Amino acid sequence: MTKSELIDAVAQRTRITKSRAEQVVNCVFEAMTTALEGDQGIEIRGFGSFTVRHYKAYNGRNPRTGKPVPVPPKRLPFFKVGKELKELVNAPLVARQKAKEEAAAKAKAAAAAPKAEADEPGSTA
Repeated sequence: MTKSELIDAVAQRTRITKSRAEQVVNCVFEAMTTALEGDQGIEIRGFGSFTVRHYKAYNGRNPRTGKPVPVPPKRLPFFKVGKELKELVNAPLVARQKAKEEAAAKAKAAAAAPKAEADEPGSTA
């Protein structure tokens, strides 16, 4: 999924304009970037966590010449996948489809429940 596809998905699911969805996506990315720049971790339960890993300076080798090259210390973002996302990605396709159908049935039942109560005889709806 690309950033533009993410913006389209946000706009469609939340029923907001694409320009507004782009602002939302950019705001989230900016907040995450700022946190990582400040050496803060980001934890999204069920999805995963972003941290900054620190690497010390070392002497590498130029592969073409074989001469030693000093590599400066650096910090790199690191993502660790959450348990729930890992299980979802690794679940067989059939199980995912069944879970989607069950969730849709629950949502349909929940949406129909208040309506059914109002349709009962003697109700003052």
